[in-house]
Amino acid sequence: MKQIIWILIYIACTQTSFCQYYLRGEIKDERGRVLEGVKINLQSKGAFPYYSGNSGNFGISVSVPTDTISFQLDGYEMFRTSVDTRKFQVYTLKMLPSTAQLYTGKLSSATTNLKSSYTGSFSVLGESYSTLIENDFIHAADYPETGFAMNTDKASYSNIRRFLNNGMYVPTDAIRVEEMLHYFQLNQSQSSRSNHQFSLVEQLSDCPWNKENKLLFLQLDAPKLNLDSLPPSNLVFLIDISGSMDKPNRLPLLQTAFKMLVDNLREKDTISLITYGGGVGIALAPTGGNEKKKIKSVIDSLVASGDTPGAGAIRIAYEIAKKKYNKQGNNRVILATDGDFNVGQTNEKELEDLIISYKQTGIYLTCLGVGMGNYKDSKLEALAKKGNGNFAYIDQIQEAEKILVKEFTQTMYAVANNAYLKINFNPSVVKDYRLIGYENKKHVVMDSTSELEGGEVGSGQNIISLFEIKTQRNDSIYLNNQFAEIHLQYKKPHTDSIQILHYPLIYHPEKFEKIDAEYRFAAAIALFGQVLKKSKFVQTASLDQTLALAKSSANEQEALQKEMIGLIEKAIQIYTPPKKKKNQSKKN
Repeated sequence: MKQIIWILIYIACTQTSFCQYYLRGEIKDERGRVLEGVKINLQSKGAFPYYSGNSGNFGISVSVPTDTISFQLDGYEMFRTSVDTRKFQVYTLKMLPSTAQLYTGKLSSATTNLKSSYTGSFSVLGESYSTLIENDFIHAADYPETGFAMNTDKASYSNIRRFLNNGMYVPTDAIRVEEMLHYFQLNQSQSSRSNHQFSLVEQLSDCPWNKENKLLFLQLDAPKLNLDSLPPSNLVFLIDISGSMDKPNRLPLLQTAFKMLVDNLREKDTISLITYGGGVGIALAPTGGNEKKKIKSVIDSLVASGDTPGAGAIRIAYEIAKKKYNKQGNNRVILATDGDFNVGQTNEKELEDLIISYKQTGIYLTCLGVGMGNYKDSKLEALAKKGNGNFAYIDQIQEAEKILVKEFTQTMYAVANNAYLKINFNPSVVKDYRLIGYENKKHVVMDSTSELEGGEVGSGQNIISLFEIKTQRNDSIYLNNQFAEIHLQYKKPHTDSIQILHYPLIYHPEKFEKIDAEYRFAAAIALFGQVLKKSKFVQTASLDQTLALAKSSANEQEALQKEMIGLIEKAIQIYTPPKKKKNQSKKN
């Protein structure tokens, strides 16, 4: 009888449908990062798919000891192989070249074939800022081509205002001249050289802090979307409600700011609200923009407490954005925090990798920073750039109104992705040049694989850049000659087609006093930033000279320009040593 039973068991196990195995494994990429959401197919299971979990693991019951398994994930090569279902398996998926490129170090500006070196760091009050390297003069005969990413972040000016209003020195690495320039929207140009709705205006003049040199102004105006035809928005508010946000200039300020944004919503827009503080929660499931009272009520109900599991919250926010993804719409996660992540993935590298994994979904990221003392500017900046988005700092309610109401379309609607500008100087005219601002992080410059990173440009945004130039000889020789050429490259949203525009620059300098007042004010902004940074290129300039330049060019009808004059005056009080003030009073 026993023999018969064993024979029956043997026969049953030789019929694969009666035997069960449990195939377990883990999927990673070449960088060792676990991969979530990988589509898994087994030959024995037919077309029915399985997926890896958020830790990259999977477990599948099968009825055969060996099988054929395949893996698919956007941005990675498809992988197919035989598998022993009785053993734990570890698989590595290979990135496609386009995906691998996302993980290379990204430069804010780059000069073709030029390598740099630098050492140094800076931090203050527990806050963190990226260590930056100031651009030096470049010899045009050796390196005629340089370029910069057209990011439109504006956080630096708000940070400077915050420190000066509190009677404090401004951390050197918190000062980014290009972000100070972006903060002030000059009048839109009426350039006749409009192409693909982008337009360029250039101005060449004497340099106000070095009369022997020239100052080149470049103003690029992005196309402006028609408000009546803006695409539907799928917005996910991701709000930090951890204990560190329990201050008037943090969560309460953000609540007021987001309620302002809600007033701009339409019925066809969709809003979701994710919070993190002691845990991650879905405070508001996707809701139509017409339900403003309901949305504002949820925003008002938020209370700060607990730790900061930011990485887990980011994952959930993107997953919700993916579920409501609109192929023809504006899909965006809006992260609002002091940046003090202290649970889960907390360092910049881990957070960058997390954001990059979602970059190819077509979902943008806007980061809004608040707070003082433990504010992590460097983390938010890194997230915004890796997430194909923008970054701003809110220090007061007027700033919230500027970013989320007055500049709503600039902040929320992109008209160009991966945009960057390159300029090729004519060495027979230009001897040396330096790009003012657009400074690179130290660790990125030191990485030999780093490359120029494009930026996101919002609707109606204008981008100002300045170059200080040393010419070969006197002006009369070069008049009306081409001294440089601009190359603008970008992608339109929802497409992979690359747009390339070319603009020749003709040498026709004017006296600084004769150029438009707005460009003279732009020079004052740039000088203010350089003097605060103690730049070696403006050692003979002072804050008093900066103030005189700003006053002589400011538009008294523009509140922001008047405010900057006030900030320069505060800086003079803070940065002028008391002993010097006493000596001056004695002389008087």
